[in-house]
Amino acid sequence: MNWQLIRLDEVPASPWRNGGGVTRELLAWPEAADWCCRLSVAEVTQDGPFSRFDGVQRWFAVLGGAGVELGLDGQWVELRGDSAPFGFDGATPVDCRLLAGPTRDFNLMVRQPLGPALMRRIHDDWSTTLKTTKLIAMYSITTGAEARFGSKITVLPAACLAWQVVPAGETVGITVGVGSAAALWMEVTL
Repeated sequence: MNWQLIRLDEVPASPWRNGGGVTRELLAWPEAADWCCRLSVAEVTQDGPFSRFDGVQRWFAVLGGAGVELGLDGQWVELRGDSAPFGFDGATPVDCRLLAGPTRDFNLMVRQPLGPALMRRIHDDWSTTLKTTKLIAMYSITTGAEARFGSKITVLPAACLAWQVVPAGETVGITVGVGSAAALWMEVTL
């Protein structure tokens, strides 16, 4: 099985209706018109509310810029480029305030009938043997990473998504370089 690779710079930007930024949709699975899983990178240029997605589990991670504050359920959560990804219910009203200028952010959205999703920030090595079939995705944020499936290694340049549906019992992982290198690991139960 081979990783499907999608480079951010090869995906056209779609401007938001409210003028607050643009989105690059990296993956809408199983199809764009009726997705159950959507991965995208947003360039946020001004404060404002998030779009509401009823019945959608959302994950959010800051990729670049100073970061944001997200206001939801009467609380404010500060997220920066080194923060753990933040998961929340897409039906929850969310306000976004930029900390110090524009940010680049990663979004994972999952709707039923898919199972739970997970996003984590990786700074070194991560691997797992899957107990169930999952859609696995990795996004190399900075200096590139290596996606592993069994003994096969695929090198990811910076700002590149690798994904595939991986059956139960298989081992997958990611390795990122030293220093400030980082990547996102995502898994969605199918």
